[in-house]
Amino acid sequence: MFQTTRRRLALWYTAVTAILLLLFATGVYFYVRSTLIERVDDTLKHVVEVVSRSVVIQSLPAAEGRYRINLEASFRHNADEMEDDRIDLEWFDPQGKLLWSTFSEPLDIPLHPNRSGETVHFDRDRLLRQVTERIEINHHVLGYLRVSHPWFEVTKPIRQLAVDLTIGIGTTILCVAAIGWLLSGIAIKPVRDSYQSLKQFTADASHELRNPIATIQTNVQMALAYPDAEPQLQQRQLRVIERLTQRLGNLVSDLLFLARSDSGMVKLDYQAVPLDALLIEVIEEQRVIAQQKGIFLSLHIVEPPSEFDRADEEIFTLKGDWDQLARLFTNLIGNSLEHGFEKPGVVGASLSRNSQDFPTVNNSKEISVEVELQRIKRDRHAYLQVKVKDTGKGIPEADLPHIFDRFYRVDPSRSHPQQTSASTGLGLAIARAIVENHHGHITVESTCDRGTTFTVTLPINPQP
Repeated sequence: MFQTTRRRLALWYTAVTAILLLLFATGVYFYVRSTLIERVDDTLKHVVEVVSRSVVIQSLPAAEGRYRINLEASFRHNADEMEDDRIDLEWFDPQGKLLWSTFSEPLDIPLHPNRSGETVHFDRDRLLRQVTERIEINHHVLGYLRVSHPWFEVTKPIRQLAVDLTIGIGTTILCVAAIGWLLSGIAIKPVRDSYQSLKQFTADASHELRNPIATIQTNVQMALAYPDAEPQLQQRQLRVIERLTQRLGNLVSDLLFLARSDSGMVKLDYQAVPLDALLIEVIEEQRVIAQQKGIFLSLHIVEPPSEFDRADEEIFTLKGDWDQLARLFTNLIGNSLEHGFEKPGVVGASLSRNSQDFPTVNNSKEISVEVELQRIKRDRHAYLQVKVKDTGKGIPEADLPHIFDRFYRVDPSRSHPQQTSASTGLGLAIARAIVENHHGHITVESTCDRGTTFTVTLPINPQP
């Protein structure tokens, strides 16, 4: 499909370019041709003027006529000059009879007085460009002067121009075809990538939806097949259905959020958000999960640098959407708690601020998740940086570029067909979307068996 589209694009590029080049070449051809003809006509008219001024006129008695042209005196010198320029002269009397000519043989061409120039056939394959001027004095016609120029002076450069244009256009079209094929490949690559991503996304979403729907359908069929089953069994089936419908609802909500974020339909409720208070709240919400998994969860707030006023209560305040930022850090901390460890550790959770009122983070070899908040300055702009660091098993280097992809799993074996957890596999994708909506950046660093660090950098005053 994409190869066919690529060929069509390349063909359209080539066809449009060929048409434009043909129009351009046609215009150039006729412009040069008309310019050469005008130049020849100007030359012939100039010759007519020069010759007409050099004509020797003799006065005659009234019985023989008033005036007569002395042909020998008039054209003796002009004939030699015109021969050098390949211009031929002919003189006709007032009745149109040829009296004098520089041609070796008289031309069998009727006399047509035409000062603007005309093209006539000399032989079967020879053409002449001619200008005919009527010479008169005191309203008395003395005769007609016809000046001729060989037409090959025009056709020769025109033919060469046509050959050059044909070669140039042919070469250009071949180059455009090759470049069009290359550019169409470059242009269609994002479409192909988007299509593959959409195809993979649809397959993953279908997989995520198919399992809970199948489980729900199985439980419903069992409940319908055994209407007199024990109430405890029916309650167990209803609880399973409830968990699965909750998971489906979360999945649909996450998909809707990502779709609206991609289309730019997410509207942020900008307000002053104290990020330290928000992180404390999120950690309090995640404490129970951390205790159940035996993970030491802590918050470490780094004192601001000396250039900031440490007494300022809004030193860790930024403009943003509280709900989305809370969802962002809930997803990051929840991801570390859920996927970062394989074995339980020491139960614990603490908050620290590098002061006597708050104990410092335990630096023992306990498995832990540490959230670090600090204010930094880059390019004269202030940012808040949050790091979520765990000491878990880490992420393989090959999986790091895809960690924020939707439904991407580092270890596919962790996804069980009958999984009924509320996780939708979209947490990190949603986290990246929220960070981008706040004009921030999110990165991940990981070392196997040593842990993973997610770094979120948010501007203090984002420009919507």
